[in-house]
Amino acid sequence: MLLSVITVAFRNYDGVVKTWQSLAHLARDPRIEFEWIVVDGASGDGTEEFLQGCGGEYRLRYVCEKDSGIYDAMNKGIAMAQGRFALFLNSGDVFHPDAAQVVSQLAAKNNRTMVIADALLDFGDGHKRRRKAKHGWYIYHSLPASHQAIFFPLSGIRKYPYDLRYRVSSDYALAARMYKSGYRFTRIKGLVSEFSMGGVSTSNNLQLCQDARAVQRNILRMPGLLTELSYLLRLRTTGKAKTLYNKA
Repeated sequence: MLLSVITVAFRNYDGVVKTWQSLAHLARDPRIEFEWIVVDGASGDGTEEFLQGCGGEYRLRYVCEKDSGIYDAMNKGIAMAQGRFALFLNSGDVFHPDAAQVVSQLAAKNNRTMVIADALLDFGDGHKRRRKAKHGWYIYHSLPASHQAIFFPLSGIRKYPYDLRYRVSSDYALAARMYKSGYRFTRIKGLVSEFSMGGVSTSNNLQLCQDARAVQRNILRMPGLLTELSYLLRLRTTGKAKTLYNKA
């Protein structure tokens, strides 16, 4: 199987349905073999009943049980996955209509690369911004692509799962650890996903910056001066993004 789409949810029934609806964009290409894995934190909002009613569509497998937060839930999804690559589309995140054209390119990629593409950031009221994937060296400041547009080789994220010590930047820590272990980023053209601002890693500005600085110090082993410069730049840029979101 080429791809495992992993969705983490908690009390977001409408978001789960929205993500499910977008899977049709990927299913347009019958050559793409994928599965949908949902990890719900015992929401009790109808999500489990909805998933039961899906009848295993898109090779759906799911679990509804309490967890220790979003990154713990993501690790549960990793343990369930069977694809060569994994993509995290959490509840409310969706595939872009052109996603199949992007995902089809994964077949030619090896299992020692993190494949990155573009994503649309939705600020509300029709205001969207394209976040283009950057060069791999950008990992020394931040993720070179949105988390929802990074295809992780399953073998890699099983070896380097999400570290629960990083409250809002464990995705950055995971990618940095894989990069330092020899995995490289490969860019492919096209839009793969859309997501709304205001999630865990876009709503807590100060914690995000502090976590990222710890990743740079402890995993990437960056010099102190560069770490502090990156920290100040991140404070400024994430603050602007948050302002745009709040105005939308």
